[in-house]
Amino acid sequence: TSHGSYEVNLQNLPADPGLRPCIDSYNCNIRDQVRRTYLQRGPFQPKGHNFKFEKFGNQQRRFVSDWFKEFGSWLEYSIKEKSAYCLFCYLFKEDNETTYCNIFERQSKKTQSKYETRLNAVVDCIRFLLNQGLAFRGHDESDGSSNRGNFLELLHFLADHNEDINVVTLKNTPLNLQMTSPKIQKDIVSCVATETTNAIIREMDGALFSVLIDESRDISTKEQMAVVLRYVGKNGYVVERFVGIEHVSSTTAASLKESLDNMFSRFGLSLSMLRGQGYDGASNMQGEFNGLKMLILEENESTYYHEEVNSLFNLVSMLVNVVGVSAKCHDILHEKHALAVIEALGKGELSSGQGLNQEITLKRSADTRWSSHYGTLMSIISIFPSVVDVLEVIEVEGNSEQRFQANTLLKLMQSFDFVFCLFLMKNILGYANELSRALQRKDQDILNAVKLVEVYKHNLQKLRDSGWDSLFGQVSTFCSKHGIDVLDMDDLFLIPGRSRHKAREITNLHRYRVELFYVVLDMQLQELNNRFNESNTELLICLACLCPNDLFAAFDKEKLLRLAEFYPKAFSAIDLIALEMQLNVYIMDLRSSAEFSELKGIGELARTMVKTKKDKVYPLVYQLVTLALILPVATATVERVFSAMNFVKNRLRNRMSDQWLNDNLLVYIEKDVFACIDNEDIIRRFQNMKTRREQLKKF
Repeated sequence: TSHGSYEVNLQNLPADPGLRPCIDSYNCNIRDQVRRTYLQRGPFQPKGHNFKFEKFGNQQRRFVSDWFKEFGSWLEYSIKEKSAYCLFCYLFKEDNETTYCNIFERQSKKTQSKYETRLNAVVDCIRFLLNQGLAFRGHDESDGSSNRGNFLELLHFLADHNEDINVVTLKNTPLNLQMTSPKIQKDIVSCVATETTNAIIREMDGALFSVLIDESRDISTKEQMAVVLRYVGKNGYVVERFVGIEHVSSTTAASLKESLDNMFSRFGLSLSMLRGQGYDGASNMQGEFNGLKMLILEENESTYYHEEVNSLFNLVSMLVNVVGVSAKCHDILHEKHALAVIEALGKGELSSGQGLNQEITLKRSADTRWSSHYGTLMSIISIFPSVVDVLEVIEVEGNSEQRFQANTLLKLMQSFDFVFCLFLMKNILGYANELSRALQRKDQDILNAVKLVEVYKHNLQKLRDSGWDSLFGQVSTFCSKHGIDVLDMDDLFLIPGRSRHKAREITNLHRYRVELFYVVLDMQLQELNNRFNESNTELLICLACLCPNDLFAAFDKEKLLRLAEFYPKAFSAIDLIALEMQLNVYIMDLRSSAEFSELKGIGELARTMVKTKKDKVYPLVYQLVTLALILPVATATVERVFSAMNFVKNRLRNRMSDQWLNDNLLVYIEKDVFACIDNEDIIRRFQNMKTRREQLKKF
């Protein structure tokens, strides 16, 4: 959209002064809105940026980040132009700052206290609804409607239980001051999201960080890219914060990089402080994420990166939708399973107390994909006959679409091929389940993760080498129990629906043992090996020397110096010399300190160093510890974002705009940060967005 147009997205105004168009290029009718937006953001101050020396005449000079503290209200720095700017000079030029600020001084003293009380009540309502991830509005917002949204219902509830708020309920307030319109609510939520993001950036305080990125489609099939930052807080704890979701119309690496740059620019973050990247290897855009990784590595060399059976999970997904979603089907499933348990007890196949109290469910959890799939597969195996019974009921009583799906599922589920894939993936994901659960912890450090990965690789290799007979026995027993034909492994393999003369000349044994069993396991092992290449392996070996277990038994000064060399932007040549001397004193000191004698893991080391102020005594060593902790371990936090997205933007709210979705999602996920933000900060930002009919004097 041209700058002379009325349609300018205020959320995406360039933050870097070197990228901003002249303020006069904006249409005169929206120029004040642009100014207000920049005033609310404050000056662009990338405090963590690596300011390099530039030649001025015969001297080398550079920008000093401490100037941001001294001239914090107006001083800006452009990463693109490598120059300093004045925010007020850009916004006003010949205009007088005081004159501009006077537009916020229009007061209505008669209704001031009532307006303030009502505004606080509105913010409280919005605060509650955002924390619950609930919709604001219903189909009919009139005062006498029985189908109003949550917002009005909650506002009336507060009024009924608070005398001060009751004074300014809908009936006692002029229509133009009721603040129940969607635009007002969106303005307030935008203020809430901005304050929450600013609180996260302040919490980071210029710390080194890693970025975790994943993509998924929302309910309206838009590609959304979620971004999470991982850093070490001032208390030594690892923190992962969701900072936003971006709609990416193009999924090329360059487009993803541009979206990430725009987001970093809005937050005043610099790529020079980025020290790690984490992407979901199962992502639909895995190839493009690899391209994004390389684009970031080109800009910052200190950043490190850590269909077969597809039809099975498509089938499982259909099964969950057909059987697990409907309340009626769920009730039938419980009933059928209860009868099956009673029958099994009568035959002596179950001891008393087993089965009856088992949770019967067919659904995906909000955990990571491994544990979600594993739980679903276990449920299918344990209640298989009951699921079949429910499908048979649906095949008779459902609508045309449900009958077709049930018929298809019955044919596919009651086949040797389905049962084989079911048990194969159950075994593979069973080994991965403990690793997956461990990686749910946001403070999981890379060394513990590597140990768990090694255990997982060992179990997969053991399964490949000697697990075929056991797997085939499990599959055969299950098929015999449920009346499913067991294939003769010596017979020719036939694809259902294909004629025999067009079939490949391979046996069932070759098909299931070589093309499925071996291939799937080899793919899993190869993927793990690809993630830990030669460069990453050396990095991890060096990281292991920070481990404090057994009085720092793994300590190796030379390897830790090599670790520092992996981060040339964090450790200069002079820093490396100082680090060598610091490591000598550090290891003698900590080995003789009782506080460090029983530590387990790098996370405990960081927290104890902060607690005992050793992070100040050995700042270079602590920086090494920090770099080890912020290396991405897993993308579980990002995957939780998409679970929340499917809750916030659901079938009934599928027309949410990208910005509205981002604002709701940010506050819903980062509730603990939002809880610390005072109503006054939200109201101040809301008041300063534009000229309101009513203004509060103190703002």
